[in-house]
Amino acid sequence: MNTATSLNTVSRSLSLLLAMKPSDLISKKITELVNQDHLLAHVLYSFGITFYEYPTQTLEQVCLEKGLATEPVVKGLELSHENFKEAELPLFSYRIDLIIEYLKHAHYLFIKHKLPFIHKLVLNFKADHQEYEAVEKDLKVLFPLFMEDFIHHIYEEEDTLFKYIGSLERALQGRFNPSRLYNAMEKHSLQSCALEHEAHDDEMEGIRKITKDYYLSPDAPLHVKVLYTELIEFEKNLQAHARIENEILFPKAMQLENQVKVAFFEKAKWN
Repeated sequence: MNTATSLNTVSRSLSLLLAMKPSDLISKKITELVNQDHLLAHVLYSFGITFYEYPTQTLEQVCLEKGLATEPVVKGLELSHENFKEAELPLFSYRIDLIIEYLKHAHYLFIKHKLPFIHKLVLNFKADHQEYEAVEKDLKVLFPLFMEDFIHHIYEEEDTLFKYIGSLERALQGRFNPSRLYNAMEKHSLQSCALEHEAHDDEMEGIRKITKDYYLSPDAPLHVKVLYTELIEFEKNLQAHARIENEILFPKAMQLENQVKVAFFEKAKWN
């Protein structure tokens, strides 16, 4: 199963889901809902419902057991298709501080929502299938390392790159300490950073190798289908995130850096 196949499956599943009445949804088994649309597992998880813990119960039974009102859960399932529409934001026309806030929000979603759910799926991965036994073992070793490295990279990016760009913005407005600004510009090279960033974009290469490009056998267990779907979606989000950084943030930041350098050395002439 490749990304295109997965997204087509999601689209067909969403059409079926949207055609259902609320009464149809609550009377369906949790596993039936997730089997119909694998991405619903994450929606259910956001309400505290872990799909593989309820192999025979209906949505209504689980909501009753957990003390949840069915209406918001059903609404969440019905509105889940909103997650699959990438907003056509004119980011290139945005101020650079707004682009950084947009990227920081994406970082928050990665760290607080997407990665914890995938990590839980990996930790509770019981293959019970010869095809996926090696995948289970390898992912349980690799994914926590990937997650730790990824989170470290995000915090480092915010603490260094984003902070430096913020200092350039303030400098252009005349709010800077000359010696600190000079040291910061000597220490950082946005061009080198952009080249390094582009070279390390394919962060999920190892996971793709382990999963054989997310290949699903015809009799793949539901847990594997959900896990692979989440990994595909996460990789798709990472690729979109990297494009914003490479094609919008870095060009704008380098332009800003050049403006600051010109203004800085122009001012230095008169001192």
